Amino acid sequence: MLTHIVCWKYKAETSEAQRAEHIAKLNNLPNVIPNILSFSVGRDVLHLDRSFDTGLIATYPDMEALDFYTVHPDHQEVAKLGKQIAEKVVSVDFME
Repeated sequence: MLTHIVCWKYKAETSEAQRAEHIAKLNNLPNVIPNILSFSVGRDVLHLDRSFDTGLIATYPDMEALDFYTVHPDHQEVAKLGKQIAEKVVSVDFME
């Protein structure tokens, strides 16, 4: 199993509507992309200096499924939005 974690730190000028749109589009991805075992998106609740604003944790059966997700047009659209509204994006992917 492969775990995929992504965190976004939004730009100061990113509006609440843009944040909500980003999260809604992320949450829709399991509805249109197959082979996602689990998928969770949430907003940071601690608001520490080191905190990012939104995080995603997803699991896939294997690297092939993650690769399919990565290049899927719906994911590409959401990734583009995330890059536009975030000052920083970090990720980690690991096999269990």
